[in-house]
Amino acid sequence: MCGIAGWLAPNGALPDEAILRRMTDAMTRRGPDGSGFHVAPGVGLGHRRLSIVDLAGGGQPMFSTDRSLVTAFNGEIYNHLDLRADLAKLGYDFATHSDTEVLLYGVRQWGKSLPSKLNGMFSFCVWDQRTGKALFARDRTGKKPLYYAHLPDGTLLFASEIKALVEHPAIGRKIDRTALALYLTYEYVPWPFTAFEGIRKLPPGSLLEWDNGRVTIENWADLGFGHPTAFREPEEWFAEIRRSLSASVKRRLMSDVPLGVFLSGGIDSSAITALMTEHVAPQDIQTFSIAFEDPSFDESRWSQLVARHFGTHHREETFSVQSLLDALPTVTSLLDEPFADASVLPTFLLSQFTRQHVTVALGGDGGDELFAGYETFRADAAAQLYRNVPAAARSLIARGVQKLPVSTRNFSLDFVAKRFVAGADAAPEFRHIRWLSAFLPNTPNDPLLRSIRDTIPDGDVFGVMARPYLECPDPRHVQRLSWAYIRTYMAEDILTKVDRASMMTSLEVRSPFLDPEFISLVVRMPPHLKLHGFDAKYALKQALRNDLPHDILYRKKKGFGIPVAAWLKGPLSGEVNRLLDPARIEDAGIFDPAVVTRLVREHRDGEHDHRKALWTLMMFENWRERFHATI
Repeated sequence: MCGIAGWLAPNGALPDEAILRRMTDAMTRRGPDGSGFHVAPGVGLGHRRLSIVDLAGGGQPMFSTDRSLVTAFNGEIYNHLDLRADLAKLGYDFATHSDTEVLLYGVRQWGKSLPSKLNGMFSFCVWDQRTGKALFARDRTGKKPLYYAHLPDGTLLFASEIKALVEHPAIGRKIDRTALALYLTYEYVPWPFTAFEGIRKLPPGSLLEWDNGRVTIENWADLGFGHPTAFREPEEWFAEIRRSLSASVKRRLMSDVPLGVFLSGGIDSSAITALMTEHVAPQDIQTFSIAFEDPSFDESRWSQLVARHFGTHHREETFSVQSLLDALPTVTSLLDEPFADASVLPTFLLSQFTRQHVTVALGGDGGDELFAGYETFRADAAAQLYRNVPAAARSLIARGVQKLPVSTRNFSLDFVAKRFVAGADAAPEFRHIRWLSAFLPNTPNDPLLRSIRDTIPDGDVFGVMARPYLECPDPRHVQRLSWAYIRTYMAEDILTKVDRASMMTSLEVRSPFLDPEFISLVVRMPPHLKLHGFDAKYALKQALRNDLPHDILYRKKKGFGIPVAAWLKGPLSGEVNRLLDPARIEDAGIFDPAVVTRLVREHRDGEHDHRKALWTLMMFENWRERFHATI
């Protein structure tokens, strides 16, 4: 795992090496084991390395043996040995054992079709010295980030993190207004936008070609939605799910450094631990979890149960509320964009704890999106029944729910019930946006000043999640939801959170559920095997029913949360007062001070639970302050 940065200049201009070095060194945490640079007419490449495979020979930027191609690469290619063998048969000679070298000859042999052959997580640039052209690619689901800025003169700047790009003097600190509106609803900035004008994300599963200042972008990835069903009988599906996931886990054991597993005690991480025991002796498997003193947020008894069941070498560390609060300044200081998923804090603490013992960890990301595992999928099934209730009765239910006493507990009854009725009546493509959002445009709690909101059509905001739902190649409802979550929430929230939190600690995290062969299998599965009535992840549970304890298979899902609602009234109240001070808000000219002040008062007085709204505003204001960003 690494960090890459680069500078492509039209007409053979020479990039400034001092600036390139500053850009690259801004990402030292992504690659603490070394750095490398290449500067020549038309190109400058920088690389920070976290050594995982071929510790001696995998340095970058890496050249082909004839030095006509050079690459900067972030990620891991799990099938690089197979590709290496194919290329060797075609006459290519390799100088290293690194997966990076496969990219060089793969681009020469297969060109733009190379990414579809790769099983891994990646973002890379390959520069062809002979033609003066560059090819970029990002993996199917967006595990590895790639940001770029295409300047008016044709110059292309790119990096694994925004903080590297803003080291270049041509990059300003102006807030992108559309990105701001999207962030307020989704709590993250969806691709291709970033919080800054002029900087964009390369979308997951995309290629970018640069040719002397001209940029073209195209999608290369097909995850398999809408393809014919592979099996007829449920038991065939269950057996193949288990086999394919086990093969995926095995592929991700490729490492020349110590490796472990994030173990929360949920079905996803437990499944990975179970299948890892087929390839590694249980006593040699290192599992890691964290515990919390607040029982409504603690899952440690479940991870302990799984560790005992398999006999792994389990490590656990308990954190207090103060531990989480102490980590907040560090985490927010390292985030390049406003990001309001508070679970980035415990993810950072888990990564930091795990990194004390290993350099690579396997995680369970992707299971909820593929197998309809989120509570919102179950809520969706309930909403379809709820919509059959007469409108007058629904109105009575909604009024009654609004009278429920406000609680600060994790997933409290009032929080869940109020969220449900707020979205249950919406059309399928908009229902989940209402459940997940912090703010909806043009509603009473919308804090964005009218002068800004009126420049951004509501359709631009709602379309982020509605568009993939409606455009999914498979017309079935659950499949459409799965596709929408994969393209939005998973790509820009879950994977962003894990990448940033782990890279803050120089830990690589691998996701067996996001193996392309496994994804292609699961997305073709009949939807009723994913959401079986109200039983979420039904097929995964059946596939692992002989491996995992019954209590793990059928425990209630709990998110990786923190007590934000209580914090805003207690230990973070001073920061709330500072960041959301009416005079400060008015001076910035972004939010309506009256709306923000009302939200703060209602939350503190217990009239309403505005945890999501206030946390979203605070994370934005914290980011704006650190980057000196202006509207």
